Amino acid sequence: MAEKPAADSHGAAAPIAPAKFAHAVLRTTRLNEMLDWYRTVLHAHVVFQTAMLAFVTYDDEHHRLAFAAWPGLTERPPRSAGLDHLAYTYANLGDLVATYERLKAAGITPVANINHGMTTSMYYRDPDGNKVELQIDNFPDTETLHAFFQSASFAKNPIGVDFDPDDLARRYHAGEAAAELTRYHAEKGLNRATMARLGE
Repeated sequence: MAEKPAADSHGAAAPIAPAKFAHAVLRTTRLNEMLDWYRTVLHAHVVFQTAMLAFVTYDDEHHRLAFAAWPGLTERPPRSAGLDHLAYTYANLGDLVATYERLKAAGITPVANINHGMTTSMYYRDPDGNKVELQIDNFPDTETLHAFFQSASFAKNPIGVDFDPDDLARRYHAGEAAAELTRYHAEKGLNRATMARLGE
C-alpha cells in the first residue's frame, strides 16, 4: 500500500519538503575544461558523456552535476543576475586543509578566503568563471549555529573576515585547535579587495 502524505489538523495535505538536494546543471562552452576542473576539485568521476552532455558524481548519488554544451550558447556577461555560487561542505578542517593543499599543488587556488562565522570558506572559480565554495561548518551542532545567527557578532558583521589559507594550513599542521583556527573575529571586517573579487 502506498504511503500517504501527512495531513494537518484540518485534514489537508501538509507541505512536504524535498528529501535532499540532488544536482545542478551548468551550461558551458568549455565542456572538457569544466569536466577536468570539477573532477580535480571535487574528486569526482564522469558517469556519462557525449560531445554535448556530461554527468559527474562524487558520492552514491547517480549525478551531482551535469554539464550541457548546447550549440549556440553565449558567454554570460559579467555581474549578471542569477545563481552566485555552488557550495560543498567537508567533514572537518583537516579535510578542507588537505583539499586546499592538493588543489594548490595542481595549480588551482582560491580567489577569496572568508570566515563567515558559521563557516570557514574558500571560494574558487571554474573555467567558466562560476564560483565554487569549499567550506566546513564552524559549529558542532545546529542549535549553536542558529544561536550564532542571533548573536551580536553576526549582527556586527554578517559577511565575514578574510584569512590566509597558507597560514591556516601552517597553524593546523602545528597542532592548533580547530575551534581556535575557526574562531570568528567580527571586528576585523572584510577586505574591500575580497569583496570586489567575490562580486566579479
